[in-house]
Amino acid sequence: MTKLFLSILVLVVMQSGAWADKPQDKPSAAANDAARQMVQQSIKKYKIAEDVSVDDAIESMKLRANMLNFKMVADLPLSEQVKAMGEKANYMRILAFCDALIAKKMVEYDPIFAGFLPCRVAVIEDSKKQGWIITMNMDMMLNAVDLTPELVPLAEQVRDTINSIVDAGVNGDL
Repeated sequence: MTKLFLSILVLVVMQSGAWADKPQDKPSAAANDAARQMVQQSIKKYKIAEDVSVDDAIESMKLRANMLNFKMVADLPLSEQVKAMGEKANYMRILAFCDALIAKKMVEYDPIFAGFLPCRVAVIEDSKKQGWIITMNMDMMLNAVDLTPELVPLAEQVRDTINSIVDAGVNGDL
């Protein structure tokens, strides 16, 4: 049984092109499926309560962020931009939040963290006008990196703050 499992594992790895001398023109279906699963696991999607509008969700998130001393550093109304370009679009808006001092420490530790800054929270409506809040799965990121003992509580604080902001939006807590 173990030999069969190992044989299948080797076959999948070889099919993905991981051991090939030259890159394949097209990734294998297994590689595509694995990449899709990683992307799906890297985000969290929350349904906004039915009695909460997307505008109320955004106001609630702004208020919660302010209450937690977490600065909103960007507000990108993407659906408005799409409409200005002559296309129809469902509601789509990206908010970005940041604690600059924590961000500085994280980037000084490892510049790769700059790619995660600022913390983005998307607010969208689907074709049925149901509102959704989408953000990065910070638990996945925190479990995948090695942080110093001093940075762990700061990273957890950011995660908890973003979760609180999102929760306020989902429930319309003003």
